[in-house]
Amino acid sequence: MAKYLSLDTEATGLTEECVLIQLAFVPVDTEKGVARDLGVEWLVQCPSFEDLKPSLNPWVVENNETLIRDASEHGVPPEALAEKVDAYLKSPPLKAFFGDNRPAFLGKSMSALDIPLLHRTFGEEFMQSHFHHHTLDVTCVARALVESGLLPPGTESSSKIMKYFGLRDTPAHTALADALDMAEIYLKILSMLRESKKP
Repeated sequence: MAKYLSLDTEATGLTEECVLIQLAFVPVDTEKGVARDLGVEWLVQCPSFEDLKPSLNPWVVENNETLIRDASEHGVPPEALAEKVDAYLKSPPLKAFFGDNRPAFLGKSMSALDIPLLHRTFGEEFMQSHFHHHTLDVTCVARALVESGLLPPGTESSSKIMKYFGLRDTPAHTALADALDMAEIYLKILSMLRESKKP
């Protein structure tokens, strides 16, 4: 039995200059399922949309204007976010879920944005003291299963694997929804693999 912390972020872009605007965690138990009631999502304060707009790529301008405006007006200040995360991880329900173990992250393409963004936001010491260095990237697992023939070509893409497993046609692009989706997809993959082993 393994336990993970499903992670997703939303940011102002994909470059090193981007800033965090939304962060979500959802605990996952590979035997008992997704602990939806323990999921959490924070808006993270950022500069105004008007200040950011000249540096934003067109997709972000078109799709994330509302989220950026909400984060700017209502988000947790970045300097206070570490305290929120620390309190969440030390809360009785999370301590009961993970015990004294630092949770390992589960997610999609985390090395491209999520984890570097968290390291920039929280710093190396915070990340090492709160989270395990192991990560489980669902899209990498899916890629291996495509190569093995257990999943059809194309399902290494997060949008296509969600559709394949009947979750939704396209990602919701909010941190909590995407963290939940990746958790559910991983459990569906495990179920598929367990079924394939039966005589």
